[in-house]
Amino acid sequence: MKFYQLAIKNVVRNQNVYLAYFLSSLFTVMIFFTFANFAFHPAIASGALGRNVTVGMLVAGGIIYAFSFFFILYSMGSFLQSRKKEFGVFMIQGMAPRQLRWLVFIENMLLGLLAIIFGISLGTVFSKAILLIAENVLIMEDQLPFYFPTRAITLTFGSFIILFFIISLFMTNVLRTNKLVTLIKGEQVAKSEPKASVILTILAVILLGIGYAIALTVKAQAVIMALVPVVIIVVIGTYFLFTQLSVFLIHRLKNRKLLFWRGTNMLLFSDLTYRMKDNARAFFLVAIISTVTFSAIGSLVGFSSLITDSFRTAQPISFEYLHPDEEDEVSIIEQTLADHDLTVEKAEIELTFFEQDGRQTLITTPDHYNAYAKLIGEKEIRLMDQDMLAVKPSERNVMQDKIDLHNIGIDLADGEQVFANEELSGLAKQDVLPEIRYYFIMSDELYAKLPDPDATEKRVAWQVVEGSSDNIIDAGQVLTEQFAGFMAVDWAIYDIKKGWSVVLFVGLFIGIVFFVAAGSFLYFRLYRDLEDDKYKFTAIRKIGLTTKEMKRVISRQIGLLFFAPIIVAIIHGAVALTALSHMFGESLFIESTLVLASFFVIQVIYFLVVKYFYTKQIEHVIH
Repeated sequence: MKFYQLAIKNVVRNQNVYLAYFLSSLFTVMIFFTFANFAFHPAIASGALGRNVTVGMLVAGGIIYAFSFFFILYSMGSFLQSRKKEFGVFMIQGMAPRQLRWLVFIENMLLGLLAIIFGISLGTVFSKAILLIAENVLIMEDQLPFYFPTRAITLTFGSFIILFFIISLFMTNVLRTNKLVTLIKGEQVAKSEPKASVILTILAVILLGIGYAIALTVKAQAVIMALVPVVIIVVIGTYFLFTQLSVFLIHRLKNRKLLFWRGTNMLLFSDLTYRMKDNARAFFLVAIISTVTFSAIGSLVGFSSLITDSFRTAQPISFEYLHPDEEDEVSIIEQTLADHDLTVEKAEIELTFFEQDGRQTLITTPDHYNAYAKLIGEKEIRLMDQDMLAVKPSERNVMQDKIDLHNIGIDLADGEQVFANEELSGLAKQDVLPEIRYYFIMSDELYAKLPDPDATEKRVAWQVVEGSSDNIIDAGQVLTEQFAGFMAVDWAIYDIKKGWSVVLFVGLFIGIVFFVAAGSFLYFRLYRDLEDDKYKFTAIRKIGLTTKEMKRVISRQIGLLFFAPIIVAIIHGAVALTALSHMFGESLFIESTLVLASFFVIQVIYFLVVKYFYTKQIEHVIH
């Protein structure tokens, strides 16, 4: 048998473990190729979003490439650990250490080459579907036709050949440090029972408690200031959670005799402490990676929704034109709205600004306020002869002025000062007059006593009563480009979504890569214990363990492996997203729940698939 044939047979013979390694590598290559394919698309490079999208995709591709290096390196290292005994047998049969390293190098390069070829091939086959998804996610007006991505193929192939070559060289050098006796023993080196430090166990609880308490109590800008210390505290607490607290809790459960001796619990708990201790670092790594994924995607989705919702709330009027100097301009606007089959209601007002304590302050009358309030369906107000009402800044504005408007005196023409009536607070809404932080409303009698205003501002507003959303957006685009000072809220939101969708698209794909990588870490850790589980269940089967009981034990073991770090990550992510909602003063509960629930469902599906094939492997041996 030739040497390369031995390498091929090894890959085929270890397909169960190598399959996960191969598929993970293939998926990583395909995602990188997708980014490159999209970034180099001719329609993107020459389009309005071209520069932003191309830069965003290339940056995302760089992040994925860097992460892929460490992910594939970890995957390869985990796989080699599970084959120590096999390598020891090769060396006993006369294989030189140099030949063993060459064998591993050929195997890894062979799988890497196949992953690159299949990754690029699948990416090319499904590229049209990916481009269709991109068109919708990025809210692009033009289609992205299929093209043969020569540059993307060249970049992907060259980048990953170099990556697999470097990793293969690195792993062959790692094998130099392993002695023959270590390889023969493999994973069967005797282990002492893991012990948990009471001090570190308590420290884990304290650190997580402090981190959660700070994250859930800080508000507004304090969230940014608390970000770094909270992350450090929670990361350290998470590490001790898996290395110390988990072992401590398992020991406590084992000491509860009624629980330990019930059903197959003894079999489950017998090596649970070893599994937790052995997998602690993997659990920690998966929990942190998943937390970053959940928080990043949840933040992007939530922030996107927050921007558009806040903008629409702060700008409730469909169309508004500031400083209409000529009647012809208003006529052109109204004709454009009619051409787009839009039925509208109209209001015209004149706002007056007065110098008060060095600030240009808006002071208006109920008639002007009511003209806009009527358009958007808000309650109209009436004031008595000497009443003045202060309208506070919106609570959604994080940078709102921290001033008490009721302590501001308004100077009348005769030198008298008047103050807003606190009993009238809340009667008027700040958002009725868009783009004004705060203002005062005076009765007509009191307003007549003011001096001449320092500045006046004319506004004309049109509220859509009937018309399609597409026509509203189209009309808004036409008029915004034609007239300076024209505001079309639907077109502005559409334009914001177009720009933000690039970030969302990039973040979503990076998050998927991270989550798949985290699941692959768990898969490799599970299959490192496969041979031990085969030996254990074969022995216990002889003393009466039924197939149903065996499946129950395996389900619990795999369930612990897959869900312990993910549940911790979901809790971390929920706290992080709650803190984010505190910063903006808006609830992100729906968006956060949707993101976290989606990833949990994916993890459940992943668990069911892995459990099925893992159980089949053990059943095949014991029957």
